[in-house]
Amino acid sequence: MNKAEVISDTQRFDVEAVRRDFPILQERVNGHPLVYLDNAATTQKPQVMIDAISHYYLHDNSNVHRGAHALAERATEKFEGARSTVAEFLNAPSRELILWTRGTTEGINLVANSWGRTQLQPGDRILVSAMEHHSNIVPWQMVAEATGAVVEAIPVDETGTLDIGAFEQMLDTRVKMVSVGHVSNALGTVNAVDDIIGLAHRAGAKVLIDGAQAIGHWNVDVQALDCDFYVFSAHKLFGPTGLGVLYGKRELLEAMPPYQGGGEMIESVSFEGTTYNQLPYKFEAGTPDIAGAIGLAAAIDYLKGIDREAAAAHERALLTYAVEKALATPGIRLVGTAANKVSVLSFLVEGTHPNDLGMLMDQQGVAVRTGHHCAQPIMDQYGIPGTVRASFSFYNTFEEVDRLFEALEKARKFFE
Repeated sequence: MNKAEVISDTQRFDVEAVRRDFPILQERVNGHPLVYLDNAATTQKPQVMIDAISHYYLHDNSNVHRGAHALAERATEKFEGARSTVAEFLNAPSRELILWTRGTTEGINLVANSWGRTQLQPGDRILVSAMEHHSNIVPWQMVAEATGAVVEAIPVDETGTLDIGAFEQMLDTRVKMVSVGHVSNALGTVNAVDDIIGLAHRAGAKVLIDGAQAIGHWNVDVQALDCDFYVFSAHKLFGPTGLGVLYGKRELLEAMPPYQGGGEMIESVSFEGTTYNQLPYKFEAGTPDIAGAIGLAAAIDYLKGIDREAAAAHERALLTYAVEKALATPGIRLVGTAANKVSVLSFLVEGTHPNDLGMLMDQQGVAVRTGHHCAQPIMDQYGIPGTVRASFSFYNTFEEVDRLFEALEKARKFFE
């Protein structure tokens, strides 16, 4: 399939119109037009999101809740409105089940510490996949050390596909938590989370889904998934850095103790004792990222104006085109070839180190990620130090895929 054939399948998506909404895509890097292919690390931001944050600081800047003046009321209305926007976006049954965090990492740490330290006992088992980001491994290792539980890895095969059969065999009454990524950041694999959740629940285990890499590619319905917890970061959803979302089922969140103490998470404080606030505020100590929440809501509103099915089809076409070019290029080894993937191309080039390639490609204005991608266990399994990772979003183009491989070819000549 050539580029013309691939493009014909995505004509209903106007990528050039979308690109005009993202000002940074007009940047030049080292004298070249920017080709941004590092979307798995963070997505770029539409102008409307930037404007929403700017408007808050220019016109509404105030702390939220309890304020008796106009700015506080406006800030609170937008801040809590953002929570409702996220709840609707995830199809959460209630806005009170949407907790603000600093990102996916803090969301997982919150569950590991608040749920894990009260529910886990010696001999209990926590299952994570072998392809997880460190943020979905280390917090569980820390709580396991504190409680006497153990962390075990669900096997992943050479294509980067989680072994569902092996997972089912691992399940028993000692498994209390299954925590897996919706999508692998290093490989692009889309995990069969519906099957994982169903099997885990039948065994009596709770399930946390790390949605950081999925949320920017398609709409997520937490009720349809029936997961116990779902976490993601705003900056992976075309929103700002420093903000994350944790969704949890009501009965679990109500039973969990606060993760941090301070202002906002209390109803009353005295030296005789403290009464904690209701959901969601019980888990939101201190001044929150007000501007970040407003920015995330603006990013979600922007996405509502896009045909996300057409955008997803465009991304799939980009990946198909990139994979075909990679397979036609001598010396390239693809890493992560699962049948169900998002638009991530992870690869090695014979005779070169990923970090060297990344620097040489940057000189040509092409931004990719190199290294182990905070997924060292899967890299160790494959016996490699890391990969070059090109990750696409709906604002990327087929011409940028061509630029990727042109830059790659020039970089390779440097080592000849």
